[in-house]
Amino acid sequence: MDSLELVTEEVVNCRACPRLVAWRELVAAEKRASYRGEDYWGRPVPGFGDPTASLLVVGLAPAAHGGNRTGRVFTGDRSGDWVYRALWKAGFANQPTSVAADDGLQLAGAWVAAVVRCAPPANKPTPEERDRCVGYLVREVELLTGVRVIVSLGQFAYDAVCRLFAVRPRPRFGHGVEVALPGGRTLLCSYHPSQQNTFTGTLTEPAFDAVFSRARALLNR
Repeated sequence: MDSLELVTEEVVNCRACPRLVAWRELVAAEKRASYRGEDYWGRPVPGFGDPTASLLVVGLAPAAHGGNRTGRVFTGDRSGDWVYRALWKAGFANQPTSVAADDGLQLAGAWVAAVVRCAPPANKPTPEERDRCVGYLVREVELLTGVRVIVSLGQFAYDAVCRLFAVRPRPRFGHGVEVALPGGRTLLCSYHPSQQNTFTGTLTEPAFDAVFSRARALLNR
């Protein structure tokens, strides 16, 4: 039988995409100067959270010096600072920070994953890499039977979730857009908390928090 533990094991050992394998391992070997003394994870990054989750958060891929360094999704980078702070404010996390895989962070009612599990060059996976990797997300969705709300971070994740649930017609992506999914689930859209969006003000902290507040409200119905 399939299980989240089996998915995690297969993710961590995956070498299906030569370009991504080469890139993640190069980054792990060369390292960023500020992390020179650390041992990088340098492998695919599995999903993380509560197996009984009612909320699923889906991002694009691990950051080269975030998840690819720490081994936990959205951990050790600025995007992760936004994600876990918002989850904490909405009552899904026991702390607002996520800096290392052993920092004590625990999620309650939430699971965090990505469409692509390896850090891609320039944060841009190819369609072929996406298609080879998305099966892990499909299996997680099937195994996380309690999920009723999915938050997609950015259009890449939004498109992947819409394909997964065969959404037709597909509403135009936008921050705060809500899409009804089969099985009574709801998809909530958010701009990705990348530095490109947060530094320019395209995404503000109140606007990001509002998405997770809405998720909590939907789950409390």
